[in-house]
Amino acid sequence: MSESNSTLFYAGITLASGLITDFLINRLNKKDVAEEPKPLRSLTLRKRSFINSKQAPVPEALLNSENPLLDEIKFLNSATCDIERVNHLSLGLDDEFPNIKSPLLGEGNLRSVFGGGGFLPDDAFVYCGSYVINTAVFGPGKRIEQTKKWLRAGPRKSLFFDPKTVKAAIVTCGGLCPGLNVVIRELFMSLHYNYGVQDIYGIKYGYKGFYSYDWIKFDANYVKNIHNLGGTILGSSRGGFDLNKIVEAIVNHGINQVFCLGGDGTHGGVLELFKELRKRKLKISIVGIPKTIDNDIAIIDESFGFETAVEEAINAIRSAYVEANCAENGVGLVRLMGRNAGFIAMSACNASRDAHVCLIPEFKFELYGERGLLEYCYQRLKKKGTLVLVIAEGAGDAMLDYKVNVLETDASGNKKPQDVGVIVKDELTKYCKNKAMSITLKHIDPTYMIRTVPANPHDKIMCTQLAQNAVHGAMAGFSGFTVGHVNNRLAYIPIEELLSGKYSNRVVADSREWQRLLASTGQPSFLNNEEQMIQQKQQQQI
Repeated sequence: MSESNSTLFYAGITLASGLITDFLINRLNKKDVAEEPKPLRSLTLRKRSFINSKQAPVPEALLNSENPLLDEIKFLNSATCDIERVNHLSLGLDDEFPNIKSPLLGEGNLRSVFGGGGFLPDDAFVYCGSYVINTAVFGPGKRIEQTKKWLRAGPRKSLFFDPKTVKAAIVTCGGLCPGLNVVIRELFMSLHYNYGVQDIYGIKYGYKGFYSYDWIKFDANYVKNIHNLGGTILGSSRGGFDLNKIVEAIVNHGINQVFCLGGDGTHGGVLELFKELRKRKLKISIVGIPKTIDNDIAIIDESFGFETAVEEAINAIRSAYVEANCAENGVGLVRLMGRNAGFIAMSACNASRDAHVCLIPEFKFELYGERGLLEYCYQRLKKKGTLVLVIAEGAGDAMLDYKVNVLETDASGNKKPQDVGVIVKDELTKYCKNKAMSITLKHIDPTYMIRTVPANPHDKIMCTQLAQNAVHGAMAGFSGFTVGHVNNRLAYIPIEELLSGKYSNRVVADSREWQRLLASTGQPSFLNNEEQMIQQKQQQQI
């Protein structure tokens, strides 16, 4: 290094050291000077990683409202509101509307300790007029005014319930599903740590547990690791719904918030309980959290556990593929869940890319005839030597030329027909034998393996979101609603609307997912008179 360069280098070091020293001295001196008090409400939006950067600023009038929840309830029940109204416990009561500050409200954006309240700034709450639209894509002749608007889920800045007075109960109903324990844990965590609720109970074995079993008093140690377990620590069952016994048990235990995890049948029970509680003018919020592994609940984008089920189903298809490719005229047949909707089967086939035929309840097909399923399978085996079939459990109802017998019904009234996987297995083996072809068929039914596994990361995140927003809604005094994602945004949906029959969630022929599947498998319709079927369907639509 030259002498001139060396001089410049050391001069730079000296200057930098001086600047750093001045900075540190100024910081130390500022500690002794009292800072000016900040304004009570700052309208400047702070940058946060957990808030959508595209979120519109909250108007000053809403931020500075004395009781934002009261403003919202008045608006929801006004003649000018076009948001689907969610029932509120204040309606029909003459009591003075409470004005309880949410413990979630805080000055800072970050917390130095786990959990607890006081971590949300003013503009992170949901205010009057927020909604989620039902339809995201609009084609020719469609306008945004024609779509439903659902009440946006999320924390409210003022509450209806004083958290110190809340006693909550949690129940799981129906069949098992990945993620149940995650929802249970997060309901407890949100109630206890975020809102400070002390009395939280678990109800064993579904609705009948309200009046047939001792209740479980939850604490942090009881639930802290359950999110990594499959099933539900509370147990579950179908049926057992006795309206009067359940209401009496809720009242006798002093419960004022009830969280019910289940599908359509469970939500039907929630609706009956809501009506009875409202009839008695009881300030008890009852909330549904939609659960069905089949993903067939209307309105919502997706139910928790579905993604995990698809992930596990892919493993079964992979095994069937290996078996089929390691045998002469090898057939791998996978029977998956899906009583009324074929989403698991369709999505698993689209993800695996290894299936050659996918049968689901939504589309009629025939076993026999020159265009039927059996002939197609025989011809494929003749040409390719391998075949992988994926069949949803409800596909038996779609067979036009084979009568599937109903063996019994479960406690919820659901039909339990013959196993369609066994039917196709027996019929295909017989059909190929009559054609002088010997096949090696492996029938795989992973049903109970799929529904009992722990939730994957995607479903764990969804379960957390659903549980937290169910608690936010209950604390705000909303009741008789379910919480779910609509167009990837969380919303509160009145259960009357959910069960109205105006909506359905089934695979449809013009959906891109089904079109992708047909492109992947190359399967035909398996209808001998496809043109006639199309004409009949068109006439029915007219």
